[in-house]
Amino acid sequence: MSSRLKLPRFRHLTLCMSVGVFGYGLVVAQTPTKKVDFTADVLPVLTAHCSPCHTKADPSADLSLTNFDSVAKTVKAGDPDHSLLLERILGKGGLPRMPMGFKPLSDGDTNIIRTWISQGAAKSSGATAKRHWAFVPPIQQPMLPTVKHGIWVKNAIDAFTLAKMESHGLSPSPKADKVTLIRRLSLDLIGLPPTPAEVDAFVADKSPYAYGTVVDRLLASPHYGERMALPWLEAARYADSNGFQQDGDTFQYVWRDWVVKALNDDMRFDEFTIEQLAGDLLPNPTTDQLVATGFNRNHMLNGEGGAIAEEQRNVNLFDRVDTTSTAWLGLTMGCTRCHDHKYDPLTQRDYYSMMAFFNNVPETGVPAGSGQYRIADPWIYAGTPAQMNELHAVQKKDADAKSALETFRKSPEFEADLVNQITAMRNDLKNAMEAKVSFLPWSEVGTFVGDSFDDAFSRSFGPEAKAVVDHPHPEWMDGNVYELNGDRTAYYLLRRIHSDQAAVYLFSVGSDDAVKAWFNGKEILSHKVTRGALPDSELLRVTLKPGDNTFLLKIINGAGIGGFYFKPYVGGVKDDIAKLLRSDAPADQQLLTKAIATSSNSGKLGALVGGANMAAENLFKLTNEMPRVMVMSDAKPRITYLLNRGNYTEPRDKVVPATPASLPALGTPIKNRLDLAKWMVSPQNPLTARFQVNRAWQLFFGRGLVRTEENFGIKGEPPTHPELLDWLAVHFRDSGWDLKRLHKLIVMSNTYQQSSKVSASVLKEDTANIYLSHAARFRLPSTILRDVALQASGLLVPKIGGKPVYPYQPKDIWDGLSITLERDFSYPQSKGEDLYRRSLYTFWRRTVAPGNMFDASTRQVCTVKPSLTSSPLHALTMMNDPTWVEAGRALATKVMAMPPERRLTEAFRRVCARRPKPEELQILDRSLQRALTIFRANPMAAKEYLSVGESKADVSPELAAYASVCLAILNLDEAMTRE
Repeated sequence: MSSRLKLPRFRHLTLCMSVGVFGYGLVVAQTPTKKVDFTADVLPVLTAHCSPCHTKADPSADLSLTNFDSVAKTVKAGDPDHSLLLERILGKGGLPRMPMGFKPLSDGDTNIIRTWISQGAAKSSGATAKRHWAFVPPIQQPMLPTVKHGIWVKNAIDAFTLAKMESHGLSPSPKADKVTLIRRLSLDLIGLPPTPAEVDAFVADKSPYAYGTVVDRLLASPHYGERMALPWLEAARYADSNGFQQDGDTFQYVWRDWVVKALNDDMRFDEFTIEQLAGDLLPNPTTDQLVATGFNRNHMLNGEGGAIAEEQRNVNLFDRVDTTSTAWLGLTMGCTRCHDHKYDPLTQRDYYSMMAFFNNVPETGVPAGSGQYRIADPWIYAGTPAQMNELHAVQKKDADAKSALETFRKSPEFEADLVNQITAMRNDLKNAMEAKVSFLPWSEVGTFVGDSFDDAFSRSFGPEAKAVVDHPHPEWMDGNVYELNGDRTAYYLLRRIHSDQAAVYLFSVGSDDAVKAWFNGKEILSHKVTRGALPDSELLRVTLKPGDNTFLLKIINGAGIGGFYFKPYVGGVKDDIAKLLRSDAPADQQLLTKAIATSSNSGKLGALVGGANMAAENLFKLTNEMPRVMVMSDAKPRITYLLNRGNYTEPRDKVVPATPASLPALGTPIKNRLDLAKWMVSPQNPLTARFQVNRAWQLFFGRGLVRTEENFGIKGEPPTHPELLDWLAVHFRDSGWDLKRLHKLIVMSNTYQQSSKVSASVLKEDTANIYLSHAARFRLPSTILRDVALQASGLLVPKIGGKPVYPYQPKDIWDGLSITLERDFSYPQSKGEDLYRRSLYTFWRRTVAPGNMFDASTRQVCTVKPSLTSSPLHALTMMNDPTWVEAGRALATKVMAMPPERRLTEAFRRVCARRPKPEELQILDRSLQRALTIFRANPMAAKEYLSVGESKADVSPELAAYASVCLAILNLDEAMTRE
């Protein structure tokens, strides 16, 4: 926990206080006619509609509409009907209506300009002078407005929304029924539908606190963090691979699990911010705080051969600036990479001053390594607590073994041990040279293909148990590399060796890629690695027994060109050592002593060397299996320059780390990312609290109070309820940055609890629900739709966290990536429980996103605005994807255990929560009867339909019919919609 100012926390209050406690009726009403401000009200309209033509640079008709002085020339103060600006906007005098070629201004926008001119067309002054609304810090909460029907108001949110409704002649919609409410809450807070038992319990609970009890239960659920993590992963452009041609995998899933845990633990959002932006700069940072900084290492990594490292490093820097400014501030700072922002008060210098915060990472810009995982420095080991404990223990053993070896080399007995070893080595060499040894030709034993590289390595294909001769290769000569090509292949190579007496040999083995070896039936080598076949990659000391000996190699190739190398060394030593052993020259003896001192494999020294090598090998194996998470670091300070038009080869002025000059400063010097993080959540910052509150609102209402959720700048839309936005922002900030408290405040409001059913008259007056006169109704995202199907069918495995999984995907979905044969891109579909994990844990390949996540972002850049869809791809997926087809069958299997009269009702309830109406039940039954007729007439069709998916089921026409109806229920509009 970092040492920072702690604000008091008031967790999970019921927030059902009476109107009298809040004193809503005592607040002074707003004035009917608002004074229109040029900067706050007029300029955003002109910027949104006129800026494409009338900007500072080369404005059309030599008229810029980006500042007061130029706009003032087009108006006649107090006389809107004779003002040129309004005349052209309305198209008076037969001239084209502006903006030419675009949609005319709305009546609301036109009236803002008319009212401003009528009020005197004054220049902005005071607090709003030259300042956009989003850049003015919300210092204190606005006063709550007076409303006519205060009895409806349950908390502050309702006061503001009701005031807006009443000002437009609207009334709130009735409260939704309890079944709708619990389904809405469950989908919004944990992303899963309620069970029938949970629905029944809530409906039966007549307590006035029943709703609040459900809210508290859901907020405390471990699935809360999973649901709330989804939009944050989109903002963080989280994926499990780098992107680009090689698209190497990463271990960033550890950061994903950190996010879920932080949200479940209700970590203060200011801490959530600071640890992700600068956890490495906190005093004595923990592993978790270092992992948190993976937020800014989730960017793409280009490891292609033609990629220029320094260019890619700057691309990473640009990404960090753009992502940080979007995810926390809602600003489009990317526009200022090449020039000053055309609309917002952001300069190119601001951009590179922000980039300076991120320019000290010791990185090259490209990932390292080969094979499946390709990550870039800096990184840390970040396994489970058990793995980390084991790592520390193995690291200690490795250090102790090295220390023992070095201590012995400095001891008096070291010299005597060397003499004994040299004597023993000479004897081994002499005996081996006297032995009559014959190496028969190599034989290849089959060629086997695994499901994956890992499978080909670990699976026993048979020759391990009984080595048999298959394809002789008399042409293979020792000391040469021979190709063994293929993807996910395992080659077994057998060598028979006859000796008339015991003899020591050293076998030099090279492999591409992994290798295993057996000598006389005993496994002596197992090394999973990706590499080329080079001499001495592995050195195996063996003792031939008198008679026949067998040496079996298993060479596993991941993809592309593979091969192996073999050479035997007589006497158990390499040729250079053997030459020195046969010499009596003093100089050769000195070389021999030095060589043995560093590579001994006998005597006490050999035991210590072997122990050190074994400890190092154990450490290698353990670390090779542990996740290595890319994190942030300031270990390599650099000078940052303003780049001409963003070109890294054209540096201009030096810049220092600084926040945008147009935004309020922190008040203390800002030097590094920790200072930047503190500024992000400081009271002086006008954007962070507003932006995060708006994102929370978007989650529960489908759209934010600012409907350009990704842009709080001048080109963005103003908030529909500005006072409510500021009230929530100040509340969020001053009550301890408590997300769960904020979420509870929202869902406890009557505004949230309204019915989504809307009359024709209300729909006409509030078509887009801008005034929140009814509840939002919107299509669920694909990630949640998949989870709903799994939960309703009983297939869902609720395990939290862990490595990404590989559920059903279209056949050969990744095959198009296997264009260089650098690695195997076959899709490794999971087995068993991993097929039924939540969508959050699905492996996300940047170059080929999961096929059934039809509305998700590419995860290549920061995305804070969801893209919901009802496209044909949506229907195609949900009607045909194995996940949904199997879920329909599993749901049918569950309900068929019940009496026939309850089956369809139960299936409907598990998906939609409510009971079907009689007429709906009749429709479902007719569908069932038609399906029964079809499947009874064609049992093979029933068998084929029920074979989809890995889970097993009894085959019958009845089950197939119920499965088809259950799939139809999953595809109902109501099932796919958050009501």
